[in-house]
Amino acid sequence: MMPDDFSLNLPFAIGAVLLAGVTIYAVTGGADFGGGIWDLLASGKRAKEQQLEIARAIGPIWEANHVWLIFVIVLTFSCFPPVFAALSTALYVPLSLILVGITLRGGAFIFRAYAHDVIIAQRNWGVVFAVTSALTPMLFGMCAGAVASGNIRIVDGRVTSSYWTTWLGPFPITIGLLAITSCAYLAAVYLCVETEGDLQEDFRKRALGAAVAFAVLGTIALPIARRDAPQIWDGIWSRETWVLIPAAVAVGLVTIVAVWMRRFRLARITAILGIAILLGGWALAQYPYLVVPDLTYENSAASNAMLRVNLIVYGFGAVILIPALVLLFAMFKGKNPAMTGEYGASTGELDAHEQPAAGH
Repeated sequence: MMPDDFSLNLPFAIGAVLLAGVTIYAVTGGADFGGGIWDLLASGKRAKEQQLEIARAIGPIWEANHVWLIFVIVLTFSCFPPVFAALSTALYVPLSLILVGITLRGGAFIFRAYAHDVIIAQRNWGVVFAVTSALTPMLFGMCAGAVASGNIRIVDGRVTSSYWTTWLGPFPITIGLLAITSCAYLAAVYLCVETEGDLQEDFRKRALGAAVAFAVLGTIALPIARRDAPQIWDGIWSRETWVLIPAAVAVGLVTIVAVWMRRFRLARITAILGIAILLGGWALAQYPYLVVPDLTYENSAASNAMLRVNLIVYGFGAVILIPALVLLFAMFKGKNPAMTGEYGASTGELDAHEQPAAGH
């Protein structure tokens, strides 16, 4: 059941802000991870051109999207400290691997640009960028699956769960695969807007294929959730959230039709909406738990004074941050700090203005 009085329920209000941060990171940073996945899977006679367009779409705003991940971490730490402690302990291994993946991915993306005159180094950094782009969202999804499955147990404030089986079960792995697929799906839809001609058709086919794969994995996840994540299963079919299932299906079908009919800007909007509905439905299905089955919004929240301060601070921060990010996207979207000499030579587009900035 949702709280009766949202306006007076500070933990739930903070949880809504937390969900907003997760959703924004999923549809921005997730698409960047998806770009790396398609970089890994680039094929055919236009493989190099596909990789070039992916780099052009990602840079130079690719690192800016991680601000939402930082926001989610800091908000959890300050407003739900027992949750932060439990997750950083129980999921120490996958969270450490995520940190390594983000670091290697970011380094590889820019090092590949500076290796434009060394083909072997360029290729090796490209592999690191692409592989970590796939593994990192997989690990994020596995962590989410572990949180919802009830495998993380806290007794007297101490985590008693295994460091390995917690996130390596069938349900976490399935959610991890769904995370990879959703990132690839978002990226392909976005890239349909960014490209034209044959390249646009390449990414259109990938978007349709990723949508089908996402639907199949989502269908497979349902019976696994019934067995391994009963809180999510029961919550999905509660009176507050069951309507979100047909809503998500309807929005997904609209996206597929829009991609099929080449209405790519509409598809981008509905793809974002679809991911937002799924994440919102997940949060409502899991309510009142932040970590199933021991930590709820109420029993893990900081003091009301701390929650109020966070709402005020992040409210003022949003007034500065969001316009700044909009300006960043408006100024730099489409420029390509990762363009390499090999790509530039093949397309005839490399010039002094498109080389990566040394201070990136």
